[in-house]
Amino acid sequence: MSGFSKVYQFKITLKYVGPPIWRRIQVPESYTFWDLHVAIQDAMGWTDSHLHMFLMPHPKMGDRREISIPFEDDLYREEILHDRKQKIADWFSESNPKALYIYDFGDSWEHEVKLEKILPREQGVSYPRCVAGRRACPPEDCGGVGGYEEIVAGESEFQEEFADYDPEHFDPSEVVFEDPEARWKWVRDFFPDVEEG
Repeated sequence: MSGFSKVYQFKITLKYVGPPIWRRIQVPESYTFWDLHVAIQDAMGWTDSHLHMFLMPHPKMGDRREISIPFEDDLYREEILHDRKQKIADWFSESNPKALYIYDFGDSWEHEVKLEKILPREQGVSYPRCVAGRRACPPEDCGGVGGYEEIVAGESEFQEEFADYDPEHFDPSEVVFEDPEARWKWVRDFFPDVEEG
């Protein structure tokens, strides 16, 4: 990716679980919220098989706005800011550093997305990149925080399904970031009524 000189460093922390599950990623300043969504999914280890949204204070008005993917038949779509049209650089700053990112409205995984710093782009470095993190992402569709805690404690009624799950494992070098445009094409094919960004 070309055409940017600065890099935004975020810490993404999954809320309401302990010990903490978190990732530190660096992404181009030119990213949209859709691009950031894809980077969060890939860094955390989610499979992007559910809906998502960002909730963030408007940088000028101060009220909290929803940044997501509107659907053409959604009655509230005019209140939703399309995440492919919103640049992270227009929202995140030292004075407005935090957003709430919610993934899977059933299990309701809430993440704090915090801008830690804005850095100069390093020559020869490929972005986005994951530079640090701790502990494995919960398994998909495990029943939210309660289901996850049962799995970690070895008390889930579905424990056999998660026999290979190691809650302590995470290696930043194993993170593979996918192309946000390729992911968007997949979404358009899977959800034909999604509003084009």
